Amino acid sequence: MDATGLLKYAAAVVTLAVCSACGGALRQAQDDMSVAPSTGAPNVRYTTALPNLRPLPRYAMIVPDRRPTSKSDFEYIISDYDSYASIFDYPKSDQQIGSIKDVGGQGCTNVLYGYGRKIFWIVAAESDIAKYAVPDTQIKTLSVSEGAPSSCAMDRGGALAVGILYGSGGGDVVIFKHESGPGTVYSTPLAEEFFDGYDNHGNLFADGFINTNRSGFELIELAKGSSKFVPITTSNTVQFPGSVQWDGTYLTVFDQLANATYQYTISGTTATLEGTVRLSGSSDCAQTWIVKGLLYCADAGNEGAEVFNYPAGGSPIAVFTGNFDLPLGVTAAKQ
Repeated sequence: MDATGLLKYAAAVVTLAVCSACGGALRQAQDDMSVAPSTGAPNVRYTTALPNLRPLPRYAMIVPDRRPTSKSDFEYIISDYDSYASIFDYPKSDQQIGSIKDVGGQGCTNVLYGYGRKIFWIVAAESDIAKYAVPDTQIKTLSVSEGAPSSCAMDRGGALAVGILYGSGGGDVVIFKHESGPGTVYSTPLAEEFFDGYDNHGNLFADGFINTNRSGFELIELAKGSSKFVPITTSNTVQFPGSVQWDGTYLTVFDQLANATYQYTISGTTATLEGTVRLSGSSDCAQTWIVKGLLYCADAGNEGAEVFNYPAGGSPIAVFTGNFDLPLGVTAAKQ
């Protein structure tokens, strides 16, 4: 699969979930696609069709690993599928301290926002999602057979929700209760699912497009205890799907085209805009992750990662230095 599935970058790519590790029918379908704006054909092959948009990583030299210290906070900038995740320990340093090989895509952890507790997940391959113990030890994998995994989120009870970019039924979501079992598949109104996240009441939200030509943004909700996703109407216009995350007060949706996080209160099937956090200096935050006072951006457009004050936004307060290869995902966890 190709990483262009989840990126808006240069208005020709899409949001965060088509992976270079995935072959077969998806690979063939992508080969048949031509380059189009983000409202056009969905699966564009980045490495061949958009060579001008994918420079070599900004830091081409190998970054030597320095052993992570105990009781640290760790950030994971996850590059293209079938590549690697770069490990950081900001605010101790903005320099890369390690890496995890043969992974790529989005990540999540076991808190609604902030630094996860000792574990994190990476949507690693065409049909797998992998669980890691902080800082870098793989301890488990789960298989997803419904289609290409695009996102993940965890609730406070330990349920793991894995979004499917597009499957047999469109943008489905698979929920693994207690991070185990075959998972329960939930269909959605989306043609493609891009990002998902739980709120503090155990309701699951996801976003994506309702049309296969990448038009018609929609936010959807699976209320706790429900078996059906329903559309949620936002009081403002979201141009391109981005991360969905609870920030401690609001449900947030990142807009990749506007380069902004929208803060919502939810009532029934309406999301009312309460605030907008605008970022400057980033190009395309494929995934963002909010911790207390900070927002991390996996910046596919700049081939790097930035740290912003949250909810102040504005210019980056730090720029990570390390090895990156089309950063698509970011999450954070502590030992």
